[in-house]
Amino acid sequence: LKGGEIKKLTKNKGWNSVRFSNTYDYFVNTYSTINSAPVYTVHDRNGKLLRTIEDNRHISILQNDYAVSDVEFFDFTTKDDIQLNGWMIKPPDFDANKEYPVFMYLYGGPGSQQVTNSWKGSNYWWFQMLAQKGYIVACVDNRGTGGRGEEFKKCTYLQLGHLETIDQIEAAKYLGGLPYADKDRIGIFGWSYGGYMSSLCLLKGNDVFKAAIAVAPVTSWKWYDTIYTERFMRTTKDNPEGYAENSPVNFADRLKGNYFLVHGMGDDNVHFQQSAEMSNALIEANKQFDTYYYPNQNHGIYGPGRRLHLYTAMTNFLDEKLKNDHTPVSSESKP
Repeated sequence: LKGGEIKKLTKNKGWNSVRFSNTYDYFVNTYSTINSAPVYTVHDRNGKLLRTIEDNRHISILQNDYAVSDVEFFDFTTKDDIQLNGWMIKPPDFDANKEYPVFMYLYGGPGSQQVTNSWKGSNYWWFQMLAQKGYIVACVDNRGTGGRGEEFKKCTYLQLGHLETIDQIEAAKYLGGLPYADKDRIGIFGWSYGGYMSSLCLLKGNDVFKAAIAVAPVTSWKWYDTIYTERFMRTTKDNPEGYAENSPVNFADRLKGNYFLVHGMGDDNVHFQQSAEMSNALIEANKQFDTYYYPNQNHGIYGPGRRLHLYTAMTNFLDEKLKNDHTPVSSESKP
């Protein structure tokens, strides 16, 4: 605004997101931290608190009742002298003298961020459950993600997946090198672009990762929509090497660890073709893997009972393949 003075409207340390009224006289602020659920408040244009709409206190009560662990931030420097940021959840009965399996979560797509001081939604509860089962859960933002400047974000141009995979493999090695982590039991999970990344990590980092879960992954950029892909990769004619060297389907023969491939058969974003072709490539390479396909489900796999079924399956996969606990969790279990 012309002549406008920049003023700080919010005071709480964490993540603040505001939406103004049409007249700009009032705004609604959504505030959260990585350890506290969103609080919704109404303020005047100067930031004065007028009303609390929802404080989600019941979630704080649940956190206390379930004795959840605090999420901790950390950072480390890669061999390329790049500082990467992460968060970690340790078991509530954490013992620094033990060695725990490590379960990494990632998205990693262009301009995205997972390592922020903000509430992580429904996955928060699953990650806390895994921590209570004896996993260290961690997440690292690789190069190409947002909030770190233009150079950090745009360095993946024409090579989506390349630098990101290098960074995640380094993150796994860093985590595996911690005295309380078991470097031989590191797993990784992602959905959509994250599933693409977890697939690449397992294949290109086959000496580092023991297991990976990929939900609705891109497995070749030539099969994803052009308005997204060509913005970052240009065309297959212009950049054949960038496409070939960063598509998991071309590295199926490198599979050594345990791979769980999941896709909704009605996915209108990342089409089912991506996982079907990945399955074909793995079969042709004579590689064993686990797979679940959900009929009539789209990219989010939100149908009745489907999320519970999927997360139960993923938990059992991790317990068997990563933690080496062969006692299955029932999908009929109640929280």
